[in-house]
Amino acid sequence: MNKEIKSAFEEKLRTFAESLNSYISTPDGQWTVKGFIDIYRKVYTISSDTKIISKVLEIHLFPKILEFANENNYKLEPAQEQNHYPDISFISLDGTYKFALDLKTTYSDPEYPGFCNGFTLGSHGEYFVDRTSNKNIQYPYKDYSGHYCLGMIYNRAVASSVDVTQTYGIDDLDSIHSSIRDLLFFVAEKWRIASDKSGSGNTANIGSINKISDILSGNGIFSNLGEEWFDDYWMNYNKILKSDGSGKITNLREFVEYKGGNTSLIVPKPKRMKAHK
Repeated sequence: MNKEIKSAFEEKLRTFAESLNSYISTPDGQWTVKGFIDIYRKVYTISSDTKIISKVLEIHLFPKILEFANENNYKLEPAQEQNHYPDISFISLDGTYKFALDLKTTYSDPEYPGFCNGFTLGSHGEYFVDRTSNKNIQYPYKDYSGHYCLGMIYNRAVASSVDVTQTYGIDDLDSIHSSIRDLLFFVAEKWRIASDKSGSGNTANIGSINKISDILSGNGIFSNLGEEWFDDYWMNYNKILKSDGSGKITNLREFVEYKGGNTSLIVPKPKRMKAHK
């Protein structure tokens, strides 16, 4: 892989992310999407349901992402199946380089200032372990020169300010409160913001860190160890028996000790403190 090409792609993607706030937010920080409109010109507000918000945000951003691809001489391929990785593949015009991009959204945690709810970073299942596999992935994992997240962290509106039981007319747009505000965009290689814990219960998904400043700076638990340790850990997650036979290894410290690595390189997990009420 040409490191200069990867570095250039990442830098352009970061610059692109920095431009999105003005595209997607009003001057006072509200999301410019107010709701859904029907043929009778009625507007239905959006609830704070994270799945709805995530999908509408993706739709809202897609034209800009396509514009970014065209301006930088990449072909854009969305995932062909709903649950396939990644959300978007950027492919150089000569087909030499591919970059994976997942769109991730999460909300800040009002109970723990400086932290967010976190998100998943893709599967650590078959296509992650077997880098030549085509199962649930657009192209084999090894074909991608980099794996990136374009993320959005937002604040949810106060519940009382968004009335999802009421419909509005087009002329009422300025009076409708957006369901989210204060959107913060970031770009990161997924290994840099990964945690050592599964991200979604019993499914084989990699979890993210959740301290906002660490996400923005790419200061995840693997950031000092490197991508090779991230790959090795998640390829072997919950597969190696502990030396005392008490169960499988599911945390990074035990894994690094098992491999004879330097545990001092593990970035400590930040402590969360509740907001004063």
